[in-house]
Amino acid sequence: MAILSWLAEQRIQEAMRSGEFSNLPGHGKPLELEDLSGVPEELRMSYKIMKNAGLLPEEVTLRAECVTLEELLMACHTSGNSTAGERKELEGKLSLKRLRLQMLLQERGLESNAAYADYGDAIGQRLTGVERDGRE
Repeated sequence: MAILSWLAEQRIQEAMRSGEFSNLPGHGKPLELEDLSGVPEELRMSYKIMKNAGLLPEEVTLRAECVTLEELLMACHTSGNSTAGERKELEGKLSLKRLRLQMLLQERGLESNAAYADYGDAIGQRLTGVERDGRE
């Protein structure tokens, strides 16, 4: 196996000397590395595949929608320009999203999965900038 690594390294060095990598997109720019530290190790590969395919799990989408609705509700309460009907409509939508999320988690057995809970907390913190215990 070591001979294959050596041979591959030699070919890469030869290609670099001949300039075969010079016209690649992003040449000379820093790599944009993804921070997957908030994704549990056992979920990283499936997360990466789904993300590259442009798909997101429904529970991730629902969590993001819940955060958006919560922010809209906070804005309604602080601005004073909204009507009670608007707030009630937003609260109803938020309740439905939370209920659907809870049902999904139960169906998939993720409700009691500690790794998934930690991942959910990390997503929530990234979306809101607030830790679960209320600290920023």
